[in-house]
Amino acid sequence: MFKQTRYDSERLYLRILKPRYAQEVLDYYKRNHSFLNEWEPAHPRDFYTLSYHKRKLYNEYNMFKNDLQVRFWIIKKEDNKLIGNVCYSNIVMGNFKSCFLGYKLDKDEINKGYMTEAIERTVEIMFDNFGLHRIEANVVPRNDRSLRVMEKLGFEQEGFSKRYLEINGKWEDHIHFAFYNDRI
Repeated sequence: MFKQTRYDSERLYLRILKPRYAQEVLDYYKRNHSFLNEWEPAHPRDFYTLSYHKRKLYNEYNMFKNDLQVRFWIIKKEDNKLIGNVCYSNIVMGNFKSCFLGYKLDKDEINKGYMTEAIERTVEIMFDNFGLHRIEANVVPRNDRSLRVMEKLGFEQEGFSKRYLEINGKWEDHIHFAFYNDRI
């Protein structure tokens, strides 16, 4: 399996970050606190600290090295601003070759096509460099922006789950989508 920590798309750098980038990650979460709060699970008490994000990046880098999870941080080429991430988690190989997709974007960068570009490129990376066959994404039905991203990228709707994930203290329904690598 060929993998690296630095990838590009037309307008974006896609990076797997080490702990030395914790300040940039913390700054991203701080400036997007209110915006992301509606779509995320409750955070631990120390979430908005530098030490928390150093530990998290350290753990995520080890998960990347062990083929368990890959979080691509999205950085705009134009100004080197960190604007979000695309995460492939619960990677299972063997005869399953599947994972879950999650993503988030800076409140000031929505509706500019960055997330569509980032997911399109990282799906290609996960299929070509990691050998995955299937990527599943789950979207809260009221999240119109995410539903549009799934549609634009050609993810297939597979089903609906009631009270699937706890988001911001409430069990939310989700629509299941999947994208397949038909080349393997």
